[in-house]
Amino acid sequence: MGQKVNPHGLRVGVIKPWDTQWYADKKDFAAYLKEDNDIRVFLKKKYYAAAVSKILIERAAGKVVVTIHTGRPGVLIGKAGAEIEVIKKDLAKIARNKQIIVNVTEVRKVDADAQLVAESVAAQLEKRVSFRRAVKQALGKTMRAGVKGVKLQVSGRLDGREIAGCEHYHEGSIPLQTLRADIEYGIAEAHTTFGMIGVKCWIYKGEVLGKTAKKPEGGR
Repeated sequence: MGQKVNPHGLRVGVIKPWDTQWYADKKDFAAYLKEDNDIRVFLKKKYYAAAVSKILIERAAGKVVVTIHTGRPGVLIGKAGAEIEVIKKDLAKIARNKQIIVNVTEVRKVDADAQLVAESVAAQLEKRVSFRRAVKQALGKTMRAGVKGVKLQVSGRLDGREIAGCEHYHEGSIPLQTLRADIEYGIAEAHTTFGMIGVKCWIYKGEVLGKTAKKPEGGR
């Protein structure tokens, strides 16, 4: 109990790439790592309403390329790209003396993105919607988006009960132990009058199969 692994971290290097891609010497490594974290925290906090799913960062030759995956690209781009320039100026204060490039990628199926599903459930809980109703609606929408399975967990003082509890709901299959299974994972927090309620979401999108190994000659 309590020894669970982040489904994304478990699959990095197997079927999923790193969210951050760069190489650095020992003297720069810690500074770059902190910079990346500061960029993510800043963007997520300032543009939370823009439904930011994930932020990818690449570095090369004095450049920092930030790719933002969002469900509402119009909010991030702004009128005639005005908001992009604001983002560049803000990020230039974090990553000093580097050229900043910002790319915005649209998340086409918002209901099939684990992070955005978790955030939408959390937003409903903050509006005092019953947690069962919010979770059941999210399960239905996600399954209709064409995924193979979805699991939602809510934990905390659900519906204002005295003792905090944890409830799971799932539909379809969620093979968490299968490394080739493409599983998206998202977490969100709902700040309610009774305290904080945590929301976790797992979405199974099918198996990622590489090239089948050739059989040796003469073998079966």
